[in-house]
Amino acid sequence: LKVCSQKGMTEMFDSTIGAGSVLMPLGGKYQLTPSIIMASKPPVNGETNTVTASSFACPVELLEISPFKGAVYSIIMSVNKLVAAGVPFMTVRLTLQEFFKKLRDDPERWGEVTGALLGALYAQINLGVAAIGGKDSMSGSFNELDVPPTLISFGMGIGKADTLLTNVFKKGQKLFRIRLKRDAYFMPDFKYLKKVYGILNGNIEMGNIEAATVADYNIISAILKSISGERSGISFAKMDSEYFMPAYGDFIVALKDISQLEMLETDYLGIVDDSGCIKGMGFEICDGELTEAYTSKLEKVFPTVASAEGEAKAFNYSVKETYKSRQKHARPNIFIPAFPGTNCEYDTAKRFKLAGGEPNIVVVRNQSTNNIKDTIDAFRSAIAKAQIIAFPGGFSGGDEPEGSGKFIATTFRNPALADAVNELLHKRDGLILGICNGFQALIKLGLLPHGKIEAQTAESPTLTYNNINRHVSTISRIRVASNLSPWFNGVCVGDVFNVPISHGEGRFVANATEMSKLIDNGQIATQYVDLSDNVTMLSPWNPNGSMLAIEGITSPDGRILGKMGHAERIGKNLYKNIGGEFDMKIFESGIGYFG
Repeated sequence: LKVCSQKGMTEMFDSTIGAGSVLMPLGGKYQLTPSIIMASKPPVNGETNTVTASSFACPVELLEISPFKGAVYSIIMSVNKLVAAGVPFMTVRLTLQEFFKKLRDDPERWGEVTGALLGALYAQINLGVAAIGGKDSMSGSFNELDVPPTLISFGMGIGKADTLLTNVFKKGQKLFRIRLKRDAYFMPDFKYLKKVYGILNGNIEMGNIEAATVADYNIISAILKSISGERSGISFAKMDSEYFMPAYGDFIVALKDISQLEMLETDYLGIVDDSGCIKGMGFEICDGELTEAYTSKLEKVFPTVASAEGEAKAFNYSVKETYKSRQKHARPNIFIPAFPGTNCEYDTAKRFKLAGGEPNIVVVRNQSTNNIKDTIDAFRSAIAKAQIIAFPGGFSGGDEPEGSGKFIATTFRNPALADAVNELLHKRDGLILGICNGFQALIKLGLLPHGKIEAQTAESPTLTYNNINRHVSTISRIRVASNLSPWFNGVCVGDVFNVPISHGEGRFVANATEMSKLIDNGQIATQYVDLSDNVTMLSPWNPNGSMLAIEGITSPDGRILGKMGHAERIGKNLYKNIGGEFDMKIFESGIGYFG
């Protein structure tokens, strides 16, 4: 349990919201290597290379043996993880969280708390790193049940997106261990440790270190987690029983030139390959067995895959020229409605602005009848000035029961707004885009797949609960299946992109008649594919079980696009531990339609 995959839990949380995630929680093309830090860019109007990073550490087994030593290594390991990722040591600060037994009048219980706090203070003084604030949860007891002594250290620092390292090890990399110097009582040499920080920071800055991780228990588990994301293998130079012993805080680095680290205590571990096997000293354990051992432990509790049903068929619908607006606009205006629960309006506005448009976010006010009337008037005025309506993602109305997006759809069925939308589409050659929650709203309105606002029936296509029965946040691979839509003027049929997804209701379903219309008209815009670019129903590549692996569809004329993947969550040096092409050119294509 202490080293197994926690993917099924991790994917429940929206890891790309804010379009600033430099590292995904899970890295590698198989997304199985847990990142040792969280790193994201702060929200800015343009682009930034600045990264705010955080880490945590809590060696529970060590805290149970010695609260003092456990707290020391909580501090050290949280700092080491940041340094291993390329965060300059001098920027690091800490905050602490503690859980202990009810103290009562038991001196030993008081001693555990005192020992842990003294250990944390001792480490901070010797490293010269301060804890700024923290949260004291001094009671971790329920009736006669006690938690172990727990002191979690959270490290925070500031780095650069372009030099930040991942902990995903890949083919051809040579791995070295950098040992912490310890005395006979397992206490670290802080002077040496700070020397290590300086040398690592310098080597990362000059590109000598390609990837790095930190042992939060032992060497072997740290390596296995770092090769699992690519399902790589490793040929160990030797297989030492010491690799299975506690090595809290030791660094494992992929080095180009070992001579640059001659001043440190290093051991050569081996070379990473693409065999998917661990080899060394006469034994071999291969990918299937490794992956099964790593991922199966919690699969029944927090599943990562769901059973697949239905046909997977790739579509290739091409037109020589897509329709362009007869009305030209140098800087098209984009109306972006923000409903209670919407959380992607800023990301959407930013991408349109960078593409050359003028976004206009209008927030719903619904605290009174007059507020609602004012909102309808504001929406109608905004649509009259706009060339594009963009429904952003989020959780409108808290993803109201029996279908997300109902609040948005109900609002836009107001006759005044419905008429304004109809005029934008059919008199002014306008465009409409809906992403995630916005896609759900377009479906509820009937704008998709029919191209006009109309009531849904029992036969209408819809978006329903993911077949894995939980929220899924990950990076999916999306293939362009049709270029009917002007929203895809910047790409070609067959192009594949990595796209962040984050939804609980993304499974597209339709009856045979409606599906045939979509296929014949070229309205199936995008589909989920696997690592070989094959359209698939298999989980996790098809993250929600959508029929025919549909990720996005268009109206019959292509001017309305709805898709589940967050194409707006893109930027320079994002998702560095995944790799691939993320920019579908949707926003540039939408703006270019009016040029």
